[in-house]
Amino acid sequence: MPHVPQVKIPATYIRGGTSKGVFFRLQDLPERCQVPGAARDKLFMRVIGSPDPYSAHIDGMGGATSSTSKCVILSKSSQPEHDVDYLYGQISIDKAFVDWSGNCGNLSTAAGSFAIHAGLVDPSRIPDNGTCVVRIWQANIQKTIIAHVPVTNGQVQETGDFELDGVTFPAAEIVLEFLDPSDDGEEGGSMFPTGNLVDDLEVPGVGTFKATMISAGIPTVFVNAEDIGYKGTELREAINGDPEQLARFEKIRVAGALRMGLIKTPEEAATRQHTPKIAFVSPPKDYLTSSGKEVKAGDVDLLVRALSMGKLHHAMMGTAAVAIGTAAAVPGTLVNIAAGGGERTAVRFGHPSGTLRVGAEARQVDGEWTVTKAIMSRSSRILMEGWVRVPGDSF
Repeated sequence: MPHVPQVKIPATYIRGGTSKGVFFRLQDLPERCQVPGAARDKLFMRVIGSPDPYSAHIDGMGGATSSTSKCVILSKSSQPEHDVDYLYGQISIDKAFVDWSGNCGNLSTAAGSFAIHAGLVDPSRIPDNGTCVVRIWQANIQKTIIAHVPVTNGQVQETGDFELDGVTFPAAEIVLEFLDPSDDGEEGGSMFPTGNLVDDLEVPGVGTFKATMISAGIPTVFVNAEDIGYKGTELREAINGDPEQLARFEKIRVAGALRMGLIKTPEEAATRQHTPKIAFVSPPKDYLTSSGKEVKAGDVDLLVRALSMGKLHHAMMGTAAVAIGTAAAVPGTLVNIAAGGGERTAVRFGHPSGTLRVGAEARQVDGEWTVTKAIMSRSSRILMEGWVRVPGDSF
């Protein structure tokens, strides 16, 4: 019986922040995958190795976690005053779907450096030595991201001494600016979709919890750690090994998605796992990170733990960090209260792998809260480049 041979597609495997993914130039994809649709989704699933009932991604490029099951497409921008269009796909590990509903803040870092590396930025805008300002159009959520990428001898500088908790080795620092990150293109246009800074969120079969629901960076549902039986110092093992608790978090996430107007029925949540995120906050406490490093209560303003694709994240998603920084800047949210209340333009929070500082400027306009910019530092490094191979009949 004849079998269709594999095809090879130019690709680059990149770590961005605390995530990594397979990056493609739009022009390098097979023609039928250059447009949205089933062929593109099937290709990306096969590249990553999903769906995998073993949740191991042995036969693909994925790492069987939400942080490592990602694909990115970049192309020259169709938007004025932008360099590149950046489209992000979160690939489900054990189910056959690709979630296009949000952004990956960590891979936004890699999008800036890959844009230069892949020849998608006008050479006249790239200094021989210094910083290249890459203007990125985030196509999933219709927002602008500015990446400040270090350049040495006309090439992206990837090595350096910037340390990012959750990443083992240091690298060059890349500063990211998320411009006007609220709303994320969802209907309604409000940073707080319910109209409230804090709501009583009723979760069928679980209970009612205080919740701050915000669309900034990525739609996120924040609850108090204490209200759901946690301290806020938990590491992955304490939650990811408990199916009952994961199921409870999913019920809270679904209830939040309904209140935020992201879905119309609970069933829709099954195909929208990437958004909203669910996170729990607490005031500062001493704890040991997953690497054994000690974080003192005085080192941080608050503690945050967040779930991505149904599991507790090993560090913090970049887009969720934007949501944290934005919510912290608005007096009266659960995040702001956990951080001690009052007005602030930056916050340092503790996560399972360490700490992260994110800045945000929020203000009220005609009674509505809005955020003009959120800023944080990440790093990026190419791990491998060449071609990724997939069976020719898989897409």
